[in-house]
Amino acid sequence: MIHDRTLILIKPDALNRGLVGEIIKRFENKGLKMVGMKMIRLNDQILREHYSHLADKPFFPRIAEFMKGWPVIALVLEGLEVVESVRFITGETSGRKADAGTIRGDFSMSIQANIVHASDSVENAITEIQRFFTEDELHSWERNNFEVIYAEDER
Repeated sequence: MIHDRTLILIKPDALNRGLVGEIIKRFENKGLKMVGMKMIRLNDQILREHYSHLADKPFFPRIAEFMKGWPVIALVLEGLEVVESVRFITGETSGRKADAGTIRGDFSMSIQANIVHASDSVENAITEIQRFFTEDELHSWERNNFEVIYAEDER
């Protein structure tokens, strides 16, 4: 079965607070498969493209400066209904409103410094992955515990 992919950006606040391992661990514990990962510095061009829906807002320069201030960790995860699963794990955009047990609910009190970006749809995930990764940077591989993770869903 072919699974969807999604993009996660682990933001500068998470990097500065030493939360990268904890965040990745939550996705891996869920059974999602990492197929791409790299540390990058974002520039104005990629930020305007990635946040095009916010680029005309008065607070956009503040977001851009925050995201350019330190590197981010870009991840591509793969799995059954991966976009929905990742959104559930990350929680609501506002850390103050996110449920306890989610990444944002456990580690954020902010909307801007909310630890991670996660694609919000399969279509946007495809576009976002292409923005941050080349095909050569993505790796297909077979899990040796696939049957255990997706037991009843694959029959």
